[in-house]
Amino acid sequence: MTQLQRTNLREQVLEVVRQAMVSGDLRPGDIYSAAALATRLGVSSSPVREALLTLVNQGLLEPVRNRGYRVVAMTERDLDEIYEMRLLLEVPATLSAAAAAGPGDLARLDGLAAEIETAAGEGDVARFLEADRRFHLDLLSLAGNGRLTDAIANLRDQTRLYGLEKLAEHGRLADSAREHREMLATVEARDWGRLEGQVRAHLKHIRADWASG
Repeated sequence: MTQLQRTNLREQVLEVVRQAMVSGDLRPGDIYSAAALATRLGVSSSPVREALLTLVNQGLLEPVRNRGYRVVAMTERDLDEIYEMRLLLEVPATLSAAAAAGPGDLARLDGLAAEIETAAGEGDVARFLEADRRFHLDLLSLAGNGRLTDAIANLRDQTRLYGLEKLAEHGRLADSAREHREMLATVEARDWGRLEGQVRAHLKHIRADWASG
C-alpha cells in the first residue's frame, strides 16, 4: 500500500484499505492493527482506526479483541451471490445511467478510462482498482438513484479480485482496461443491446478471470 497525502485522511485510508481487501493485499484470516497499517500508510493511527471501524460497520472487517481487525472471509457461494446481485442491479442501472449521459459526462468518464489504462500499463493494481471504482460509480450516478449506486458500491467492496496481481504480472491487465473505453464508445453510439452484453461480459470477467489468485 502506498503512503497517503495529508488531506482527507480518513477517506483516503478507507479507499486504500477497501481496495487492498478486494485485491488480496489484505487477506482473510490475518489480523491487522491500526498502528501497523498506519505505519505502512505513513499516517497517524486515528484516521486509520476511524476507517477500520467504518469497515466493521459495513461487515467487511471484524474486530479481534486486543489484537486488531480481521478481514471477513468470503466463500465461493458468497461471491456467487454477490455476482448474481450485481447482474440484477448493475446491468439495468448502467443502461439507465448511460441513457442519461451527455457529452460532458462522456468526456469525464473518458478521462477515468485513461487513468485505468495508465494504471494497467504500469501494472499498478491499486491504482487500477481505484480508477475502475470511480469510473463505474461515476457512470452509475448518472441514473440519479443514490441508494442504488450505494448498494452497488457496497457489493463491489465485497468482491474479491485476487487474480488481478497475476494478470498484471503477465501484462494482461491492459486487456481488461480496454473494456471501459469500449463501453464508452457504445454509450456514445447509443447501442443499448451491445452495452448490455458488454456489462454482462465485464461482470463475468470479475467473477472468473479476475477472481482467481
